[in-house]
Amino acid sequence: MYCLDDYQYELPTELIAQVPAERRDESRMMVVRRADGSIEHRSIADLERYLVAGDLLVVNDTRVVPARLMGQKDSGGRVELLVLHPATEPGPCRCLIKASKAPQTGTLLHFRDGIVARVCERVVEGHTVVEFLSSQPLLEILEKVGRVPLPPYIKRNGDPVDVDDARAYQTVYATKPGAVAAPTAGLHFSEALLSRLQQKGVALSGLTLHVGLGTFEPVRQADVRKHRLHEEFFDIPAETAEAVNRTKQNGKRVVAVGTTTVRALEFASCCGGVKPGSGWCDLAIYPGYRFQVIDALLTNFHLPRSSLILLASAWAGRSLLLKAYAEAVRWRYRFYSYGNAMFIE
Repeated sequence: MYCLDDYQYELPTELIAQVPAERRDESRMMVVRRADGSIEHRSIADLERYLVAGDLLVVNDTRVVPARLMGQKDSGGRVELLVLHPATEPGPCRCLIKASKAPQTGTLLHFRDGIVARVCERVVEGHTVVEFLSSQPLLEILEKVGRVPLPPYIKRNGDPVDVDDARAYQTVYATKPGAVAAPTAGLHFSEALLSRLQQKGVALSGLTLHVGLGTFEPVRQADVRKHRLHEEFFDIPAETAEAVNRTKQNGKRVVAVGTTTVRALEFASCCGGVKPGSGWCDLAIYPGYRFQVIDALLTNFHLPRSSLILLASAWAGRSLLLKAYAEAVRWRYRFYSYGNAMFIE
């Protein structure tokens, strides 16, 4: 149960989605029932069949920031920067730097529109502290010269695609800028689908977890219990905590949209509910974890040997989840960020 190799599966590369569905609410959805191990093949538009009045849908309202910058060093060599916590670091910020030769302390990095940054120091885990030499706030700089940092498995190889990633790689309810990756389970929702769910009596609440390296950092420990997540900033408003606690008290279900929502809710769990507040979440969930808050999970199909598949396995059970993944491969589901959905009751 704790061996990383037990969370490996075979996936044909052509099933890794390179572009989003034409319409958000036309994505396929696999329904997995923990009670009897049954599997159904549906559409995300069918989600309203599986929710009832009084259920609470909890979403992550973080907004992806164009935190990837392409520029040059003083020497003229190319450099790529990924700002790790764009919403929470008002001064010098931690970044990942990609270059043919790592820039030394004091090196100036030049980006378009006259934006310049200086390398301050190298820190642990390959991070570099960089200071932007501008009076503009960091988020304004990134909106001006940055790009959306798509996951590395989206490889279009220069093929022409009619995709506006700045729009598509963003949930329709994204309001709090700060993430460097999207909470991808939420990409399946359209305004129309959310409206239908609310008309049925399904409540909707939001929390914020700014998705970063903690979510997507590879698991390198053979024993998954030894994996440590990078911290990610979260905020659970009082009204969301009240909605969750009221739903639990009324015997209805708290349905988490995405693994990041699960981690925030479970991190803030208290006495069978959640408490409001903000801070830094480093909760790693793997099989054997005892869930305190959620009653159902909508998620995507995740990379093998990742912290995300460990969390999904903790909720569904490893054997059932891998059975569902094998079924998804046979039925040609689309995998990963722009892929299809799984609803685990």
